[in-house]
Amino acid sequence: MKRTRISALLSAAVIAGSLSLQSCKNSGGGGKNTSRATGWKINAKEGGFQYNTDFKEQETAPGLVFVEGGTFTKGKLQDDVMHDWNNTPTTQHVQSFYMDETEVTNVMYLEYLDYLKSVYPPENPQYTAIYEGALPDTLVWRNRLGFNETMTNNYLRHPAYAEYPVVGVNWVQAVQFAEWRTDRVNEAMLEREGYLAEDVKYRAMNGEIGGTFSTEAYLNRPGSVYGGQIDSLTGKAQKDSVPVFAKRSTGIIMPEYRLPTETEWEYAAQALQGSREYNNYRGRKKYPWDGDYTRNGQRVGRGDQLANFKQGKGDYGGIAGWSDDGADITAEVKSYKPNDLGLYDMAGNVAEWVADVYRPIVDDEISDFNYFRGNIFMKAAIGEDGKVQVLRDSIIYDTLPTGKVVAVNLPGEVKMVAVDEQETYLRTNFSKSDNRGYRDGDPSSSRFADFYGEDEEKPAMYNSPKHSVERDSAGKLVRQYDESNHRTSLINDEVRVYKGGSWRDRAYWLDPAQRRYLPQYMATDYIGFRCAMSRVGSKSKTKNKTVRGKKVR
Repeated sequence: MKRTRISALLSAAVIAGSLSLQSCKNSGGGGKNTSRATGWKINAKEGGFQYNTDFKEQETAPGLVFVEGGTFTKGKLQDDVMHDWNNTPTTQHVQSFYMDETEVTNVMYLEYLDYLKSVYPPENPQYTAIYEGALPDTLVWRNRLGFNETMTNNYLRHPAYAEYPVVGVNWVQAVQFAEWRTDRVNEAMLEREGYLAEDVKYRAMNGEIGGTFSTEAYLNRPGSVYGGQIDSLTGKAQKDSVPVFAKRSTGIIMPEYRLPTETEWEYAAQALQGSREYNNYRGRKKYPWDGDYTRNGQRVGRGDQLANFKQGKGDYGGIAGWSDDGADITAEVKSYKPNDLGLYDMAGNVAEWVADVYRPIVDDEISDFNYFRGNIFMKAAIGEDGKVQVLRDSIIYDTLPTGKVVAVNLPGEVKMVAVDEQETYLRTNFSKSDNRGYRDGDPSSSRFADFYGEDEEKPAMYNSPKHSVERDSAGKLVRQYDESNHRTSLINDEVRVYKGGSWRDRAYWLDPAQRRYLPQYMATDYIGFRCAMSRVGSKSKTKNKTVRGKKVR
């Protein structure tokens, strides 16, 4: 009798528990397509809130390698023989990101030039400056007392140099290449997922349809893409012949390709994940590989050089067939072993542009998380119709101090303007658009700027020469050199950092902590670049990982 009663009570408890669980489910406590905020359906056929609840993690975009973020010592703890004091060690934390496996090569850059030439034919006077502004400076190979005309004529375009790093590209051009690459990759992603019809990208390039694709224009005003023809160019994702556009919440649009920050580049070059030695963590790792020497100490390949650099005066590769690093100028990418992250040529071959504006100090007191100097906060311009303004036929150009004309905005792109008081009023994290000179040691860049000037009595710290260049009514360049005798610096807001040693540099510059600078409008035969991309979501790749004792799939 007693056993029967206990069984009945247990059965009742199980039923009550089941009803309670069902109630929780129905109220939004379970199911990825049920809102935990309202209990409403997500992605319901009837309509309502649409969201990608199946998103797992960011896809690795073409050419990139995943770099898991962490803490490291930025700067140099080795002897500072140059006495620069511009890379004092500081502890920094870097968020996870992606980095190009190799430097951008000649064939990659030629693809960019071919696209510009097809979409914006240089024979059209309206577009001439677009293509010419993107061309690398092949004359960087010339030397008053050296015979380098072979490289001047062949290095960029000859297939023998296809997989060699592109050079002669200034910082501005590198940034524009990254912007172009962002649009082309996202265009391909949308086509793959059915949001664009098959081969639309080629039809736009071949002139079969007007206009081009811009990621920001697509996200802000999708109807403006491809010259307003997007409705007829959507793919299988459309419903009942009604175009469906992807949004950021769709999870398909990739973050932008960009130049890596100096902190990211240095962190990726050190590749501390492959070495758990305490001294390396504290900034004692001298090269992207383990050890204090530039030659391979392993059994296989013992004695081989691990990078392409200048070994001594007049020695750019060693004796032919012996002690040779395999190159005299640049070398084909992937000629040397990658570091522990799978990144090639993070020392030697070519030095590389990074995003930062140069200053001889690193202000880790104000920021030790994703440190970067160079922020100019912008926003999309709003037209008279209250919508984001997309440039139709107008092109915004800028004339660099060298006289080279580059396109700042191309047709079909969103017009960007500086943030104003609407965004900065009573904010504590930023107060103006241009923050390149923030806390850089120059009193004229501080809140006492009105007190300081550029005359002899109250000079600014970074009072570099200010040359000017403009075009007259006939289109001829009018150059005006700064002839002041009171300039004391070459540093200004248009001077950018470049990292890593090159084929022209001695081993000293192979240390990832070393840093140099050059005006952003100048190019050389030893500076190239590679792109990076931010990671959204989790810090680490979650596949087969264990997080806090729980296996994550």
